[in-house]
Amino acid sequence: MKMIFMLVMVFSFGAVACLQAEPVRLTMADAVKMAVEKNLDLRVELYNPAQQEAEYQKSRGIYNPTLNLQANYNDTTSYSANQPSGKYWNRNTQLNAGVSQLLPTGATASLGFNNSYLSSDMSSASSGLTSYWQSNLGLTLSQPLLKNFGREPTELTIDTAKLTKDASLERLSAKLISVVAQVRTEYYKLYSLREELEVRKVSLELARRVLSETQARVKAGVMPAMETLNAEFGVASREKELIDAERAVQDQVDVLVQLLQLPQGQPVETVEVPSKVRYDVLEQAEIRRALANRPELKELKRNFELLELQTRVSGNRARPDLLLTASAATAGLGDTYPRDMDRLSSGNYPAWGVGLTFSYPLGNRAAENEYRKNRLKLDQSALQIKNQEELIINDVRSAVRAIEANYKQLEVADRGRAFAEERLRAFVRKAEVGLATTKDVLDVENDLATAKNNQIKAQVAYANAITQLWKATGEILVKEQVRLVTLDPDALYKSVN
Repeated sequence: MKMIFMLVMVFSFGAVACLQAEPVRLTMADAVKMAVEKNLDLRVELYNPAQQEAEYQKSRGIYNPTLNLQANYNDTTSYSANQPSGKYWNRNTQLNAGVSQLLPTGATASLGFNNSYLSSDMSSASSGLTSYWQSNLGLTLSQPLLKNFGREPTELTIDTAKLTKDASLERLSAKLISVVAQVRTEYYKLYSLREELEVRKVSLELARRVLSETQARVKAGVMPAMETLNAEFGVASREKELIDAERAVQDQVDVLVQLLQLPQGQPVETVEVPSKVRYDVLEQAEIRRALANRPELKELKRNFELLELQTRVSGNRARPDLLLTASAATAGLGDTYPRDMDRLSSGNYPAWGVGLTFSYPLGNRAAENEYRKNRLKLDQSALQIKNQEELIINDVRSAVRAIEANYKQLEVADRGRAFAEERLRAFVRKAEVGLATTKDVLDVENDLATAKNNQIKAQVAYANAITQLWKATGEILVKEQVRLVTLDPDALYKSVN
């Protein structure tokens, strides 16, 4: 039994030790670093530019040469009045190879090496042979001269994939900015709730002390019994406020744990206190920074570049189709394959040709309306950029005003707390000589708790206003020393086999 008791004690101690894990003490830099490395929203967003990198590499495949190999055998029997039996047979074996390549001008170049072996029971009218090899080696070029001419129509899919990837990188940057701003806000919110919890503890302790003193005075007959009820009500109210404050702290710890991807139930403590140092800003300078840095605006500009490209290409594709074809070849013929190759390599039997093919759909309604649609989308995109610029300017102006207003609130909150402390001291002295009731003291103490909480909230609101300005100008990553290279979509793309 003694051994069982010891084992139970050991396991119980281990369970308590797990429940009372050491809290993680986080600086702001630690919290930001954890979020950048582990936050699930960021990791999900990282896959989008990685997929766009795959799309970009896929689109470059248009320049991969194509190899063609062909083998055919045909055996036919036909009627002929020149043959005694009235019929003859032909056997044809083909072994061909070729390679084709797309060029940046939109042309397609093809190199082909064709071999044919023919045998028959009657001689060929052209060669006088009943069996022979016939080969040719030729180069063919097909070049559009109007529609689809040039690099832009040819590489439309490549440029589209590149610009789309750039836009997805801007979205990743915007998500990163949002997460870092959220980390700062939630970090200081936890600080605020913990400070408010301490205020509630002090307030409860004071209420209990007032209750103890009131009970002693009532017992001594210098106070009516009603004062005890007032003091007990004050204690009960503050106990409820303390319970609510403790729950709020735990809820906020869970928010930060999920944001930083820490183990569930992990205690967290904030180390840094929000700064009260004046942050000087120049509105016009901040607006210029925002217009240069905001990833949402950069993403819209990438989309505008893509629409410009698509508009130019759709304008090109509204032209007539004029196709230049050119070919050059050398041929061989022989009753044996070496003889055939000798004639082929001699170059004595060249063949070449050139031609133009013109085509144009009457009305050309599809191409013309595709161009008009892209023009409309381009104009729409320009308006979206202008609208986004105005929204960014308003964001910056609002953030600048918030910094100024919250900085003034710091001084007001400090004065409010000082006045509340002095007022409480005065009412305590009045209560000692019977000039104030227990309820008066508790009400004044409650005002002090409110003033302390206002001071904490003002300090955090000022820090949050700075965060919002950094977010509005897109500078928060620089301020927190975060680089987008930490999230490498190309490395993610290469890691997939």
